[in-house]
Amino acid sequence: MTTKAKILIAEDDKNLGYVLSEYLKMHHFEVHLTRNGVEALNLYHKHDFDLGIFDIMMPEMDGFTLAKKIREVNADLPFIFLTAKALMIDKLKGFNIGADDYVVKPVDEEELIARIKAILKRSNSNATAASNHKFEIGKYHFDFKNQKLIIDKEQRILTFKEAEILKALCESKGQILDRKTILKRLWGGSDYFNRKSMDVFIYKLRKYLSKDSKVKIINVHGKGFILEVSV
Repeated sequence: MTTKAKILIAEDDKNLGYVLSEYLKMHHFEVHLTRNGVEALNLYHKHDFDLGIFDIMMPEMDGFTLAKKIREVNADLPFIFLTAKALMIDKLKGFNIGADDYVVKPVDEEELIARIKAILKRSNSNATAASNHKFEIGKYHFDFKNQKLIIDKEQRILTFKEAEILKALCESKGQILDRKTILKRLWGGSDYFNRKSMDVFIYKLRKYLSKDSKVKIINVHGKGFILEVSV
């Protein structure tokens, strides 16, 4: 018997929340509907979820704040933002937090289902593929399975996506990691916002690796990235 994926919805519009909840249940998801960020965060701490769907504009706690608080305790939970606005600045802010996708209202339920299934498929396949890969990156030790990046006595826990990107860079060290390939694998596509989201992750990885001046992530315009470790 297949276990239903558990989805946490935070949506203050009662009608939309009900419609989304019922539609997702029809497609065999287990749905927990909340009316604001505070309610959603409290419920999150009591249950394990496979995916979150968060409205941005909510009373008591907005979707961005909710996502940040969840990220503090779980770096891997995939989530989708719902918004009534299609402003680029909001989308970039969402992707900076680590959003997996962004859906503009009015919501096309069939499109939402397709996006949810794609995200869950990537998340499950990535988890299944995780193995005892360990890499040396200059002075850094990278434990992919446990998502740890270590230098001297300092340890950083990476998010799953950060770990996946760094693993891909390590596996192609000294060679170009094709941007489109990694975007398709981790984001499901290479549209503008996915590219911007990946750029944010690359920026963060560069910061994490900055304590060894011999380690560089080089951008090859129009092609991808190279992890270079000088001798």
